[in-house]
Amino acid sequence: MSVRCTVRAVGGVPVRVLQPERPAGSLVWAHGGSWQRGSAEAWHEPCADLAARSGWTVVGVDYRLAPAHPYPAPLDDVCAVLDGVRAGGGRVALGGDSAGAALAASAALRARDAGRPPAAQVLVYPPLDPACASPSFDVGGFPSREEMRAAWRCYAGSGDAEPSPDLSPLAAPDHRGLAPAVIAVGALDPVRDEVRAYAQRLTAAGVPVAFREFAGMAHAAFLDGGAHGQRLRAWLAAEVSRA
Repeated sequence: MSVRCTVRAVGGVPVRVLQPERPAGSLVWAHGGSWQRGSAEAWHEPCADLAARSGWTVVGVDYRLAPAHPYPAPLDDVCAVLDGVRAGGGRVALGGDSAGAALAASAALRARDAGRPPAAQVLVYPPLDPACASPSFDVGGFPSREEMRAAWRCYAGSGDAEPSPDLSPLAAPDHRGLAPAVIAVGALDPVRDEVRAYAQRLTAAGVPVAFREFAGMAHAAFLDGGAHGQRLRAWLAAEVSRA
């Protein structure tokens, strides 16, 4: 399926719109990069692939980056784009990978609290615990516990990232009423334990959750054009198409 690319602004935030023919809805996507790196342009290939596979328009958000723009600026940008896309009508979902998935999870909480949850939240290996206390970090690999803690501090804009619902969705006291979740993580990913924990908390709160842990897959697989990335994107597309 062919995908048309348009670069413009939504809600005052630059976006990259990847639109298939006769889209079924729009998926607002926040890229990864430890809240400090990356861009919608750099994520063009995997997002275009996701748009083509799912039949949904993928709207890549060029949110402001830390450390120049720490929390809440990146989250505010994602929420502004979500609101702007919703203003155009149709089904709208929200998602991201890595740090972008953490932003998407926080934006989903804000949207729930505003009484306007998206059609779905698509969370691909999101780091969700600023303390990075999970045992899965002990097995090594990227990102290391030290790298992830430094990224959290950079995003939080202070010496230590203090858990709060807006900063870390794991800290939310109530997950009821959140958008249905599509959650993916690799069995070799250091953030695996906290992603599992979040899926369990959503399920316990009555939120519909499609969770998959991919054998042999490490962090950043969404960017991988090889076998792991292809399997991940195919599963995500199938789940998005059902949103």
